[in-house]
Amino acid sequence: MTRHAWIDASAGVAGDMLLAALLDAGAHIGAVQSAIDVVVPESVRVSTTEVTRAGLRACKAHVDAHAESPPHRTWASIRTLLAGADLPTAVRERATAVFARLAEAEARVHGVTAGDVHFHEVGALDAIADVVGVCAALHDLDVTSVSCGPVAVGSGHVRGAHGRLPVPVPAVAELARGWQVSAGGPGELATPTGMALIRALAPVCEDLPPMTLDTVGVGAGGRDRPDRANVVRVLISVAPLTGVGMAADAGTEQAVLLECNVDDLDPRLWPGVLTGLMEHGAADAWLAPIVMKKGRPAHTLSVLCAPDRADRLRDHMFEHTSTLGIRASPRRKTALDRLFVTVQIRDGSIPVKVGHRHGVIVQAMPEFDDVAELARGLGLPERVVLQEALSAAAAAGYAPGGKLALG
Repeated sequence: MTRHAWIDASAGVAGDMLLAALLDAGAHIGAVQSAIDVVVPESVRVSTTEVTRAGLRACKAHVDAHAESPPHRTWASIRTLLAGADLPTAVRERATAVFARLAEAEARVHGVTAGDVHFHEVGALDAIADVVGVCAALHDLDVTSVSCGPVAVGSGHVRGAHGRLPVPVPAVAELARGWQVSAGGPGELATPTGMALIRALAPVCEDLPPMTLDTVGVGAGGRDRPDRANVVRVLISVAPLTGVGMAADAGTEQAVLLECNVDDLDPRLWPGVLTGLMEHGAADAWLAPIVMKKGRPAHTLSVLCAPDRADRLRDHMFEHTSTLGIRASPRRKTALDRLFVTVQIRDGSIPVKVGHRHGVIVQAMPEFDDVAELARGLGLPERVVLQEALSAAAAAGYAPGGKLALG
């Protein structure tokens, strides 16, 4: 069973808070500890206690470093540790993505390359435990997708290794680009590790999506404020998100829809924008004409993609269009099973894409680029070659409504 987790970071977020929330939601602490141990053996011990925050029960995670002189670690060295660790693939990939986001933000803030970013002393062990622990907990809970609401980042100033810093601290501000944030209260409410976990694991910022709620975990921060519970909550669904009235299906997968409205781009640029988005991994990209305020004609650019490609495609949209903002929302994508067959017509061959479901052919459509190329070579209208390809596919047993015969 796969499940979706929604993170409530309206009171802030830190790595140990998110880890505690997942442990409170039912992740086994043994699974978390084992994952940490294969990355940094006998260096960190994780334990939990029950506490109250503003009168509410919560789980507090304690990450205790046992190494007497923990080494300074760079992002490059941590990446090597993760690559060589005997971790489930999903845990390794998620943890690597989190550290990559954290290193990129720190590199931009300090003007160095990402590989040279240092995670100093005990802080490096804390970060490894938090990041690997959260990813292992998600894996243990069978969580395959994550989203998060707006994040409270705090206000005021804090004192760090580089002196007095404004809140949000520079790395958090860098990581929060493109995300909905608010001050939420005084002090540092979001840490770089916590914000990196959100940005790497959650492709979209959204209010609580429709779900059949299974379990709720509450993770506590270190301070107890009377006016606001210092907690992160995680709400986990019993099954994957589905649209209203749409049952989960074996062929259904997570997707993200990115959209923006543009009224001032030279129309001659749109074909290149769409082509570039497809080349950068979009599952589909399209334009729809609209009328904006004051009667201005415009277009809505829509891009459908897998969650792990949303950030790259969002960057491409900002770079190649004149939009000032991009909306993102989760989607469920159900695709027909597909196969390609080749049919012979005249002096050429045409690939035909066959979509089928439960052994029944639903669609059979020749690849149009190949139709157009063969039509040019034969000196025939494209419509003639297309119709002959459809007829050849039907004659070969690949007509909609027919039973699929494989082998």
